Amino acid sequence: MKIQMIRSNKTKPFIKWVGGKTQLLNQLDQFLPEAIFHEKFTYIEPFVGGGAMLFHILGKFKNFNRIIINDINEDLIKSYINIKENPSQLIDGLKKIETDYLGTAEQDRKEFYLDIRSRFNRKTVDDITNTVYMMFLNRTCFNGLYRVNRKGEFNVPFGKYKNPRICNQETIIADSRALNSIDIDIINDSFETTKKYIDSNGLTFFYFDPPYRPLTETSSFTSYSKGDFNDDDQIRLAEFCKSIDSNKCLWMLSNSDGKSKNPDDDFFDNLYDGFSINHVSASRSINANPNKRGKLTELLIHNKYKLNNFLFEAV
Repeated sequence: MKIQMIRSNKTKPFIKWVGGKTQLLNQLDQFLPEAIFHEKFTYIEPFVGGGAMLFHILGKFKNFNRIIINDINEDLIKSYINIKENPSQLIDGLKKIETDYLGTAEQDRKEFYLDIRSRFNRKTVDDITNTVYMMFLNRTCFNGLYRVNRKGEFNVPFGKYKNPRICNQETIIADSRALNSIDIDIINDSFETTKKYIDSNGLTFFYFDPPYRPLTETSSFTSYSKGDFNDDDQIRLAEFCKSIDSNKCLWMLSNSDGKSKNPDDDFFDNLYDGFSINHVSASRSINANPNKRGKLTELLIHNKYKLNNFLFEAV
């Protein structure tokens, strides 16, 4: 069976995000619930991150009752609000900082970067400038990481890119139009807060992409807020998933696959016992040593629902 869905080639994440799902979208499609293809539904992302899945879903479906996106990272949520509400001002600010940066001699760019990082951490600027700084740092820091220290200060080192594209006007405009075409709530809170947005009269679909459980003691890049997302938080999330489980509240969750490093790691098997646990292949490239980058498996867990059997046809 074929179903025609609207695709947008321009709508995509406006920032780089470690652990982003762009490369996994085709695999994630295979695990979407069939119900959302023929019923109106409320879509909820409690850990929106870079928004790869959000913009993918926006490009495929139009049968939404409502969309709720949330993240604990305040700067990130400000950026979504500014993309939606102030795209022109954001573009103007990004164009200016891009011109200033690219016009700076290469040997002085690190100092330029560190100055913007310091201003960003002082939190004394307006929200639009804050987003301009965040997006600038995202495009010029090491590997597009977003990492903060215990004080909440962004501390990623300089990235040394020769000609980074800091202002992607086409993407900002496309994303702004997409976010304004729907009934959407953009929230900065804990993931538990999203429970109150479950549609009591219709279908709800959650996609969870939390900070991944580190595979080794040195592999954690999850500190994008003041507190780490530790095993206790992973357990809280599993309990949350169990609490919302119903035939009208469907959910799908991504996380690291501990068994890819340690065959005896049963943490998620035990945590999500009784649910569907699948393994998908992914490439990760945040290690500073290229020889340690490569393919791993990740987990894709969902509650019991019928998988879609649609073939997509772009129009």
